[in-house]
Amino acid sequence: LTLNDTPYKQPVKQQKSIDQAKDEACPICLETLKISECTVLSKCKHRFCKDCLERAFHVKPTCPICGEIYGSLTGTQPKGGTMTVSSDRSSLPGYERYGTIIINYHIPSGYQGDEHPNPGMPYQGATRIAYLPYSTEGNKVLKLLQRAFDQRLTFTIGRSSTTGQNNVVTWNDIHHKTSRYGGPTCYGYPDPDYLKRVQDELKAKGID
Repeated sequence: LTLNDTPYKQPVKQQKSIDQAKDEACPICLETLKISECTVLSKCKHRFCKDCLERAFHVKPTCPICGEIYGSLTGTQPKGGTMTVSSDRSSLPGYERYGTIIINYHIPSGYQGDEHPNPGMPYQGATRIAYLPYSTEGNKVLKLLQRAFDQRLTFTIGRSSTTGQNNVVTWNDIHHKTSRYGGPTCYGYPDPDYLKRVQDELKAKGID
């Protein structure tokens, strides 16, 4: 390799990259991407037609290929619910050194909106209680759960997995401990990996 080779090879490599991009199709519309009209996502580097991506982001601000989140997700949790937090000195199994955080959720009954399975039909609300250890990590998870609730990600409307009833408020893929005791099979403690798992579930929704 001589010094003269270096400035010659670099432009060739760049040109090759540009030529590949010219032949690339938008994954949404499958039309050939035009360099002047395409958008490259900052984190995952996937490319799309600018207009196609804007339409996709209007529905959900995630990469249509890999699911990388851009911005804040908003869920379909019915509006008007409350999340109240209290604590007591009793401990949860596995967290004997700490008190307990108690979360009370209340979603009132109402009528479904356009984003729900059966717009205009009534749905049955729900009241749920969940528990966290009053530890540093437990308080961290509490703050993340509050963000999820504010972004309407905690609940949705669908079919109850326990009763089979339709048009009811249900959990939405963020697992909660609804019992103090009984371990994982009873949605309770001890469960040493729970706090990590729920943080992974929240991260998948863009909350970390």
